[in-house]
Amino acid sequence: MTSCTAAAPGPLASPASPSPRSHPRRHPTLGLLRHLLPYWRRLLPAALAAAGSDLAGAALMATASWLITRAAEQPPLASVSLAIVAVRALALGRGALRYTDRLLGHDGVLRAVAGFRTRVYEGLVPLAPAGTLAFRGGDLLTRLVDDVDAAQDLLLRVLIPVAAACAVAAAATGTAMALLPQAGVLLGLLLAVAGLLVPALVLALSRRTGRTEKAARAELAALTVDLTRGAADLAAYGARGRTHDRARRAASRIAALERRGALTTSLASAVVLLCQGAATAGVTWLALRAHADGALPAVRLTVLAVLALVAFEALVPLPAAARRLAEVRVSARRLADVLDAPPPVTEPLDPAPLPTEGPVGVEITGLRVRHHPDAPPALQGVSLRLPPGRRIVLVGASGSGKSTLIAALMRFVPYEAGSIRVAGRELRDCAGADVRGLITGMTQDAHVFHATLRANLLLARPGASEAELRVAARRARILEWIEGLPDGWDTLVGGDGATMSGGQRQRLLLARALLADPPVLVLDEPTEGLDPDTAADVLADILDATRGRTTLLVTHERSGLAGADAVVTLDRARH
Repeated sequence: MTSCTAAAPGPLASPASPSPRSHPRRHPTLGLLRHLLPYWRRLLPAALAAAGSDLAGAALMATASWLITRAAEQPPLASVSLAIVAVRALALGRGALRYTDRLLGHDGVLRAVAGFRTRVYEGLVPLAPAGTLAFRGGDLLTRLVDDVDAAQDLLLRVLIPVAAACAVAAAATGTAMALLPQAGVLLGLLLAVAGLLVPALVLALSRRTGRTEKAARAELAALTVDLTRGAADLAAYGARGRTHDRARRAASRIAALERRGALTTSLASAVVLLCQGAATAGVTWLALRAHADGALPAVRLTVLAVLALVAFEALVPLPAAARRLAEVRVSARRLADVLDAPPPVTEPLDPAPLPTEGPVGVEITGLRVRHHPDAPPALQGVSLRLPPGRRIVLVGASGSGKSTLIAALMRFVPYEAGSIRVAGRELRDCAGADVRGLITGMTQDAHVFHATLRANLLLARPGASEAELRVAARRARILEWIEGLPDGWDTLVGGDGATMSGGQRQRLLLARALLADPPVLVLDEPTEGLDPDTAADVLADILDATRGRTTLLVTHERSGLAGADAVVTLDRARH
């Protein structure tokens, strides 16, 4: 048995990654829009259809009012035939445009959000696992779901309604100016108040509320995850009641903030209605005066009054859009925290190539790793040789730095001194994806998904055949158990393997690692949480299954290691 040394103040689970940028961004919403711009060809027709539908509605009411007033004068039918055709066309066109707006809008927006969600997941890949420790699990889930969905609301509930409102307001003001200039000025001013000033006030009032509400939702999501995934631990420490109370308080804060936001939006909508009433009364009064002076025909008077009334209908959604925009700004900033967070490991500009198969050796010399620049070394002066085709067991107490060594070996964390050479190439000169294609296996935080046994294994190699699945399961000594189940390979295992015993779960993860068949197999604490007898059996099975394979087995167990080629002890001492 050989030994190597490390100074380890704690496991890798301590916050090791650079925290996301906390400084305020000037235009987080514009950054969100940049991710949606590639889909403008699908979104522009939807915006045009929405504006066309609202314009058709306003034109329909104005034309109908002209037709009714003109018909009261009993003119020849030919003089109103064009208006009759226009009313029919606008009525049909409004419905068709509304349907087109909904169809194209939802299609384009859903495609845009799906693409953006993929972009966010891709942005998380360089951060995982060390870089995601700065985000709580529930909060990160909120960012990936609610905050990404904010992109949908930015398009459907903010930009498209604003575009439609601007088109209707401009058309109504221009028409009123052409019919009666003073009425057009009054209508334009009140439309500006209702369409610009009121939403601006709602946006200003909702900014702080939006930030507070989003933080409360993130806290509630994190507490919910703690309650569901850590219920047993909370109960063991008598903390479940306190966590429930915190969750209830967070839910109460969210409800109070929603009521406040709803009140703000309702008051703003009431102001828009008041502006509508004032515009209708003012324009009608100006039109009546002009008609009394003989400067305005009766049909135009009616058109102006109806136009002032219907022009505000497109502005009614704007207060809610302003409130939603405030929430979208917060979501955009939270997403930027993820997308702009620097990765823990810097990728080389010109990565060195790595072999993809065959026996590969690893040599670690004088390795030093820190979790933070000003923290003491988590690993100091560690040297370890992993010859091709040999099974090396790395043992040590919890906190001795074993997981940190594995993270550095898989290029999840950087090393500031020393060397890691794989197949003769320095690890920091290689791309992280190439390294993890060469060195991978079963990490300490390996997850079993709520899916079938087959699906969980196929994660390692999606194209694996039934025979290959059986070979991997047999080598992990789980095949007999799988085939003895009523549903066999199609058995659902529950969230994180809830329906399996600890030993069965570990053997399933081992089978997945063996199925991946990397040149260098890494197994990090494969017996975590097992009783001593089961742990010894699993270790013995692992050493038997990895015979002739370059393997690094990390464990704190010291029994069941007789089949190893070498055992290396990692302790907390310094050289």
